[in-house]
Amino acid sequence: MTEQQMETYVDAAATALGLALGDARPGVLRYFALAAGMAELVQAVPLTVQDESPMAFIPVSPVVPGDAP
Repeated sequence: MTEQQMETYVDAAATALGLALGDARPGVLRYFALAAGMAELVQAVPLTVQDESPMAFIPVSPVVPGDAP
């Protein structure tokens, strides 16, 4: 993604969400560029079906102090 494409995307997304970036725009663009760079690194690694984790996340209720286990 080019710098111009990132700027266009960020501006369009902010408009669609009703966000006024104002002075924060340069920081948002830097963060978006950082995130895009990380995504490129992850996408560069070829994965197969065998790379899928067989585990499933099963949430548990939080332990509240004073409750019986």
